[in-house]
Amino acid sequence: MKKQQGFTLIELMIVVAIIGVLSAFAIPAYKNYVVKSEASTGVATLRAVLTNFDMIQQETGIGPTTLEAIGTTSGAAGSLGTLSLSENAQSGASAVIFTFNTTGVSSQLSGKAATFTKSTSGWSCSSTIPADYKPKGCN
Repeated sequence: MKKQQGFTLIELMIVVAIIGVLSAFAIPAYKNYVVKSEASTGVATLRAVLTNFDMIQQETGIGPTTLEAIGTTSGAAGSLGTLSLSENAQSGASAVIFTFNTTGVSSQLSGKAATFTKSTSGWSCSSTIPADYKPKGCN
């Protein structure tokens, strides 16, 4: 007769307990990475339109007045958020704003915004994104 080999119930329960402990640490960390990546994507979307903004400002002497002028639309960011321009009657737009949607994104970013503002010294980024999730280079 052959000797049967296999795992005992205790060994299987220990493995399940170890997996449970590991997932208790992994899931919250994963959620933080998702929020950080959404915030970085929003800021990267803004950075992508800054070159076109500068080109139009250089050619015309004033900032663009529509998103279409810089080769994009408010819906270009997809379900993550919307783009908009801050209007100034004398000088055209002076800021590009990315506002996170209230649905379809992490609750920590819902309704928050990142703004790149043009000044004489260049572009500066400011945002209402919580400090734990702010991308590098955007205070």
